Amino acid sequence: MSYTEEHATAYPAEYLAGIDLYNAGEFHAAHDAWEERWRDDCGPREKLFLQALIQSAVVFHHVEIGRRGAARRMYRMALEKFERLGAERFMSLDITDYLAQLARAVAWLEASADPRDAVQPADFTPPRIRLLPGAMDYD
Repeated sequence: MSYTEEHATAYPAEYLAGIDLYNAGEFHAAHDAWEERWRDDCGPREKLFLQALIQSAVVFHHVEIGRRGAARRMYRMALEKFERLGAERFMSLDITDYLAQLARAVAWLEASADPRDAVQPADFTPPRIRLLPGAMDYD
């Protein structure tokens, strides 16, 4: 399980549904779940966090459909959002660890001069999202 009952009580259902979908490799569906919450009246920091997660999920959707250039652009956009958020942990996600996993997953894209020529490694693995113990205030 990626989260606990405490998380389920503290956080919006769309956030947790997005995590389940993301971890199942359903990146477009995870995007949709998080976007549903993002469109709600959530606060500005949660909006920024969700947008960064959405963009990081879209990276892997683009990889799946062969749009490597779009994947690399989306990765860089997600990084910029996480940097603006300026948190090491948000909504119980260890952002530092997640970004390290994300960087490892797309290193092959980042290393290529032209992402269209990048060769996806056989051991390509998107990050897993597991929330840290304990719920925390957000926004």
